[in-house]
Amino acid sequence: MRLDIVKFPAPVLLQKAKPVTEFDGKLKQFVDDMFETMYAASGLGLAAPQVAESSRIFVMDCSAGKDPNQRIALINPVIVETAGEQNGEEGCLSFPGFFEKVSRANQVLVQFQDVEGKEHRMEVIQLTARCVLHENDHLDGKVFIERMSPIKRGIIQRKIKKLQKEGEW
Repeated sequence: MRLDIVKFPAPVLLQKAKPVTEFDGKLKQFVDDMFETMYAASGLGLAAPQVAESSRIFVMDCSAGKDPNQRIALINPVIVETAGEQNGEEGCLSFPGFFEKVSRANQVLVQFQDVEGKEHRMEVIQLTARCVLHENDHLDGKVFIERMSPIKRGIIQRKIKKLQKEGEW
């Protein structure tokens, strides 16, 4: 079932998400719904707060559905280590139509649980590292415009306010 993606400045996007404690059929269904929603929106990642659920869950597939091995759900993720730097354009499903350059680590070691509650560690680089960091930020109540200069952030916020006034946001 497709879920509704909330747009900035929805309060759930700006709050720290709660840890997942129940690993059951309901969680598996929610994760499946998140994947369906992400693919329908042409996204590479989607965090639970973006579908109005304050839980430490995100899904990602940096192949955009082309490689089933890249489809992964990270529950209760913890960034263990980062290294290097990359600068690249990012977008966000909660900021439709907005894309800006954001600096992120180029390499990430993340620890997480799967839908069964089993612990995993994964080392990722480049686009996958960017995706992990972007989605993990959502779980901490941060949105990608917070990673931009105050000037760029202000421009985007003013554009969103204008779109809200016009009823287009």
